[in-house]
Amino acid sequence: MPKKIRLGILGGGGDSLIGVLHRVAAYINDNYEIVGAVFSPLHRDSLDFAEQIDIPLHRIYKDFETLIEKELQLPEDERIQVCSVQTPNFLHYPMAKKLLDNGFHVICEKPMTMTYEEAKSLQASHKASGKVFALTHTYTGYPMVRQMRQIIKAGQLGKIHKIDARYYQGWINPIIHDEEKRAAVWRLDPTKAGISSCMGDIGVHAFNLLEFTTGLKVKSLLCDFNYMYKDNVMDVDGTVLVRMDDHVKGVIRASQVATGEENGLAIRIYGEKGGFVWEQEKPNFLYFFEEGKPLQVYKPGHPYNTKLSLDGTKLPPGHPEGIFDSMANIYWGAAKAIRGEAYDDGEFPTMEDGVRGMNFIESTVHSHKQGNVWIDMD
Repeated sequence: MPKKIRLGILGGGGDSLIGVLHRVAAYINDNYEIVGAVFSPLHRDSLDFAEQIDIPLHRIYKDFETLIEKELQLPEDERIQVCSVQTPNFLHYPMAKKLLDNGFHVICEKPMTMTYEEAKSLQASHKASGKVFALTHTYTGYPMVRQMRQIIKAGQLGKIHKIDARYYQGWINPIIHDEEKRAAVWRLDPTKAGISSCMGDIGVHAFNLLEFTTGLKVKSLLCDFNYMYKDNVMDVDGTVLVRMDDHVKGVIRASQVATGEENGLAIRIYGEKGGFVWEQEKPNFLYFFEEGKPLQVYKPGHPYNTKLSLDGTKLPPGHPEGIFDSMANIYWGAAKAIRGEAYDDGEFPTMEDGVRGMNFIESTVHSHKQGNVWIDMD
């Protein structure tokens, strides 16, 4: 077994929603060891949290700049190799860029940056660094999503006709109708979240899954947002018509005010030979339709699945694989890349996915603000 990769963490402390997901994912396949961190803006909070989860305190730094400075003073075989950026959106770009510029690998939460221009700047830094950059579009790690990708890649659906993706949540509904509450949420603050809330936070996941599974690219789009209140400058609901390669058309629907919805991400892909349906809340079931034939259901762990799907399956058939396993597959793929081992290009989202995501987000905003017009993506 190779030595564990030395992992640093930025953010993800205290009451972070995604911190525990990243930490468990990093541990699942025994590839990483957390050796340093800045968990919170306040050093005392970082130290308390490190103590709580039993991380040695001598490399819990007071801020990000100190982490870079002190780690670079250590021998190369002791310092952090890769940093996981789990902070609010506005810190992703400056942190990821400085890490790459100083020779660290990066695993980063999405959206990758605040703007498309920042994304292209980060892409240049990444290219110059020669380091690994993984973007945690978590849902690409599910075995049945990977199964869908490989089957479509093999041509089993034939020419793609229609795509439909939705991501419905209801968590902002209790907040958006209260003026004081909506003014206090960082995801509705453009200085911290970027130019989009709903599409930037969840709609981009649906966009990413469509491109990941079909291998096609969105060429142009038309978007209509709902802001709910005049004093709210961030979208909380949106519908996007998309045109992809080969005359494929479809729709991406996203909402944070879909009352009662939890994490309703789902995609439907239809081709000349058949169609797929997959839902995140029932991730172990991939439904395959063919004209005039009974419905087929793919499930993880069976030998009929593709290598990429089986590589991302840790348990025998019938044992549910969930969100921790999905994120763990991304960390595992990044570990292979960091060690210079062979890996499939579907094992983790890359810098290109981050750039595409920011292009998508900005294009939806421009389309809406210009009067719901078609916008060409780069």
